[in-house]
Amino acid sequence: MSLSQIIQDKIEATGPISIADYMELALAHPEYGYYTTNEPFGTDGDFITAPEISQIFGELLGLWCVDMWQRMEGGPIALVELGPGRGTLMQDILRATRNMGDFHDHLTIHMVESSPKLSTIQYQRLRNEHPRIEWIDQFEQVPKNKPALVIANEFFDALPIKQHVKTPDGIQERLVGYNDEADEFEFVLGNAGLSLAKGGGVMKDGTIIESCPLAKQITGEIAAHINAQGGAGLFIDYGYLGDAHQDTLQAVRNHAFAPVLKDPGKADITAHVDFRTLMEVAENQGVMAHGTISQGTFLLRLGAEVRAEKLLRTASPEQAEYILTGLKRLISPHEMGELFKVMSICSNHALVPAGFSHVSYE
Repeated sequence: MSLSQIIQDKIEATGPISIADYMELALAHPEYGYYTTNEPFGTDGDFITAPEISQIFGELLGLWCVDMWQRMEGGPIALVELGPGRGTLMQDILRATRNMGDFHDHLTIHMVESSPKLSTIQYQRLRNEHPRIEWIDQFEQVPKNKPALVIANEFFDALPIKQHVKTPDGIQERLVGYNDEADEFEFVLGNAGLSLAKGGGVMKDGTIIESCPLAKQITGEIAAHINAQGGAGLFIDYGYLGDAHQDTLQAVRNHAFAPVLKDPGKADITAHVDFRTLMEVAENQGVMAHGTISQGTFLLRLGAEVRAEKLLRTASPEQAEYILTGLKRLISPHEMGELFKVMSICSNHALVPAGFSHVSYE
């Protein structure tokens, strides 16, 4: 039995399924899902994330955490990472903050990871990095008795989305069906069962509206926790600030784009993050949202160039090339610098996190 056959059988039994259901099966099926069976990160995987590109990324995020902790007057703190990949980001954060006062003495670390394979990789990398580190399946398991610093780097983009389409007959949901003649999955339209209206303008026929219910749910949980217990969150992902009236669904395999509906379980499937909606959800829970700013702007404000210059002083020519190339990929508007966005939430409305201005929507 293959994952394609499992999905095909499901469609034949109950009719076309939502894109969200398709993504959930393709990415997280317990036996055949992409994250269940693959190690997707790094040059040997299907894509490379910022922590794998340069140590500077994780080091700066570590300093951001310490700065927030100090400005919140210290004390016990839960450091939480959602979707920790291979554990590289947390390793860099811990290395960069090891000698930052007594920050580590107050830490408990909570890795939110649903993939057993990735959890094992993270454990092997991090087991000697800190004495109080645990793995949990979902954010709701984070202890409720202390403030939290929550890091989510390239986490929200992989959550299942739904798509609706404006048609002459009204709003319809874009679903995944199976074409028996062509022997392949295909997009079809079905009754939405709801009315969608965003803004006062009239949408053209063919306009696609994306939504991510799970992203809203998790953001709400994080914001509610931070509002109740104190703390801050930092979300970094590729996305946009504006109405989600576009098709951003994509698949990546072997560092190249691939057909979304071909070979489910063999490619990573993602969609751009609707940051404005996440900010609204967070603020509805009582926290203050900051951003959204570009990753390049954020890292430069935190001192990315200064850190690179320090590393270059003792670097070999080969290391220097690696440092400079990595920095460019992170901050250049032609690479990750502009496409990737950064937002933060904070329980203290008077505290502006490092890297952000006083303006909520920049």
